[in-house]
Amino acid sequence: MLKKTSATSIGILFAISGVILFSAKAVMVKMAYRYGVDYLSLLLFRMVFALPFYVAIASWKKPLHLSEIKKKDYLWLFLLGFVGYYLASLFDFMGLSHIKAGLERIILFIYPTIVVLISWLLFKEKLSKKQGFAILITYLGVVMTFWDEIGVQGGTVFWGGFLVFLSAVAYASYLVGSGRLIPKFGVLRFTSYAMIVSTFCILVHYAFQGSFDLFSYPKEVYYLGLAMAIFSTLIPSFLVSAAIERLGASSFSIFGSLGPISTILLAYFFLDERITILQTFGMLVVILGVSVVTRKK
Repeated sequence: MLKKTSATSIGILFAISGVILFSAKAVMVKMAYRYGVDYLSLLLFRMVFALPFYVAIASWKKPLHLSEIKKKDYLWLFLLGFVGYYLASLFDFMGLSHIKAGLERIILFIYPTIVVLISWLLFKEKLSKKQGFAILITYLGVVMTFWDEIGVQGGTVFWGGFLVFLSAVAYASYLVGSGRLIPKFGVLRFTSYAMIVSTFCILVHYAFQGSFDLFSYPKEVYYLGLAMAIFSTLIPSFLVSAAIERLGASSFSIFGSLGPISTILLAYFFLDERITILQTFGMLVVILGVSVVTRKK
């Protein structure tokens, strides 16, 4: 029991840290867009800068249970890398070129409901009362936090929101699938493979659609690309995989409620996006929802 409690506590710590670091990505993307970089080039910088680390880890770390891995598992791994880190990132970066960082994070937050729905439809998993109550609390807080953004008008905003919604669907699919492959491959190996797959997909995409003008941007673009690679890609990707391994996909997904809070605060300091009293109160409600998940049953 003590060992299980310790693993859960560590999983919660990993989940919170990973979500906060991932949430910083939206702010870095918006900062980079100020220097005229397009979404595909910026996404390429992010993944290519992180690629050497993933290749090194994948070469060093052996699969956890090699005898249990089948050929179809590698196919699923490729699919999850394609959907979870390539498509999710692509749609997200495209959407961020149309909407604010804060609005992007609130739309991404719906992925917990998508995770639960996929788990229920495909794997017949039940939603506990505790999870349901926690989701209700966090959604209430998120709606309050972004109440001022709901009234934003304009076709470009709705298009951006739709793209980010697609990103949320892709990421939720990755969370559900990875929860069943990580025990076979191990956290480090699985995450490295998935990120290598996504980088390959981005390179192929850039080969067909890129501007091939990668060395003409201000130095700030490359600094931000490197920062995203290390602090909003490499480190949190392992933290999230480790959290899923300890908590399960459905429980981990609820911690995504911290993402909007982190993004609001970072956007306030670095992007001058305003924060109101209503948004502050909404943040407190979201934190309350997350605390419900951490309590013992």
